[in-house]
Amino acid sequence: MQRSRRKRRWRLPVGIVLPAVVLGAIELAAALGWSGSRALPPPSEVLRTLIGLGGQALGLHVLASTGRVAAGFALGSGLALAAGSAVGLSQRVSAWLDPSVQGLRAIPSLAWVPLLLLWLGIAETPKIVLIAIGAFFPVYLGVASGFRGVDRKLVEVGRLFGFSPLVLVRRVLLPAALPSVLTGLRNGLGLAWMFMVAAELIAASNGLGYLLTDGRETGRADIVLAAIALLALLGKLSDGAMRALERRLLVWRDGFEPSP
Repeated sequence: MQRSRRKRRWRLPVGIVLPAVVLGAIELAAALGWSGSRALPPPSEVLRTLIGLGGQALGLHVLASTGRVAAGFALGSGLALAAGSAVGLSQRVSAWLDPSVQGLRAIPSLAWVPLLLLWLGIAETPKIVLIAIGAFFPVYLGVASGFRGVDRKLVEVGRLFGFSPLVLVRRVLLPAALPSVLTGLRNGLGLAWMFMVAAELIAASNGLGYLLTDGRETGRADIVLAAIALLALLGKLSDGAMRALERRLLVWRDGFEPSP
């Protein structure tokens, strides 16, 4: 265990090399005049744009987007945990509910926008609902498939020990399904950030999606790239937090580790 942790620590800086090389190549190409700075601004110009936006203004945009993602993810994942558990644990509920969920899952994110505008107006509610829709489906699939994929022998052993249905779920089914559940939560959080951009196209006056729209309308690629960079950073940080939670909850799992 100690050696695997040491490997992870050594692996962390390596992931920075590829982005650094790409950003360095773009900076060099701009300095040599090989690329138009208007279409593809160098990283130094994007950094100056972030500084020029001001700490307070930029913080408000980040805070607005993060708050929407947190609220939408909490709502969507909460409903998905309940629905996925019911579908995974009951064939009757699965027969009634799963076909409808699978049909709704095929609807593109932007197709929900006009309907939510008609139903909920242009306030914060439709934005949070759209993000919740994005987070719901991957979490639902992870939970349902996790329960359905539990080894039948584990369930039979639990019944031999006389576990009640509730105890069987808590001590056998849930621990066995936890890896799939946590994977679904990670995927749901990633989609929540993606749906946030679509959500902030709904008459938003702040947020990173608003910065993207503002940069496009004013023809400023540096603002667009600055917003994209912040989205990538926030998405990576939130995914890192989910991975840390996953490692903590699945510390008992002795899984395969690829060779270095």
